[in-house]
Amino acid sequence: MSAQAWDTFIDEMMTFGLDGVQALIRVALVVVAGYLIIKLLRNGFVRLEQLVIAATERRETPYGPVGQRIRTLSSVLWTIANGFLWFIVVLIVLSQFGINVGPILAGAGVFGLAAGLGVQHLVRDLVSGFFLILENQIRVGDTAIINGVTGLVEAVTFRTVILRDQAGVVHVFPNGTINTLANATMGWSASLIDVVVTAKEDPDRIMAIMRRVGDEMKAETEYERLMLEAVEVFGLENFTEATLTLRARVKTLPAHQLAIGREYRRRLKKAFDAEGVGTPPPQPTVAPAAPGAPS
Repeated sequence: MSAQAWDTFIDEMMTFGLDGVQALIRVALVVVAGYLIIKLLRNGFVRLEQLVIAATERRETPYGPVGQRIRTLSSVLWTIANGFLWFIVVLIVLSQFGINVGPILAGAGVFGLAAGLGVQHLVRDLVSGFFLILENQIRVGDTAIINGVTGLVEAVTFRTVILRDQAGVVHVFPNGTINTLANATMGWSASLIDVVVTAKEDPDRIMAIMRRVGDEMKAETEYERLMLEAVEVFGLENFTEATLTLRARVKTLPAHQLAIGREYRRRLKKAFDAEGVGTPPPQPTVAPAAPGAPS
């Protein structure tokens, strides 16, 4: 090898080494900057999480794990943000070594499109579940009506809501398929009581009995805590030539309305019997004639 060729080789190696050192320095700076951004973002998430928990606890009743719900959402958002930032850092590092990241981005876009088309229902369920939990629409232990099915909420996840009805049947609803949702135990619950008596009874007398039974029940230690206020007797709801219908409402702690409502009806029946209140006899039911039977 001639002296000139050797000098050229040395110059190229020094240039390559210098470029490599500069690339390593840039990579180190990118990694350090990414790490610092991740740390700052993490601290920001923690502060935001604490502020949201404090603000939510001021306006929400003690019923329900407020902090747990918000921390779950914060964890999901943090995982997404963390993965996205490190993906950007890796792309920048690869570009510093002269690797064309264009095909990588194009491949990621094609893969994302294919995955989106293949799992669009799953993505819809996850997004719906995210807002379901974020907005605190239902919680485990609530009594809910979902798509016309009433039951006890046994589990709420980002993908499904599990409901068990009174017959013990478990209903699993993907969050993206929930069209109607009603929560019967948000903050407080209530049981509506419709009382039907004969038309000859005095409505004021019946309402007085209903209030008295409610007051007696609320005065007992067992029910004082569960009943949020005295029984509301709304008055005469409807009447016909033969009957009067009076309506009352019992407000209770969440999920106690059914038990309290049954006990109130039981005591009301006994009070009516003691006061001689007339109730209409049950209407006879006529079975429909079989097809083809003579009339």
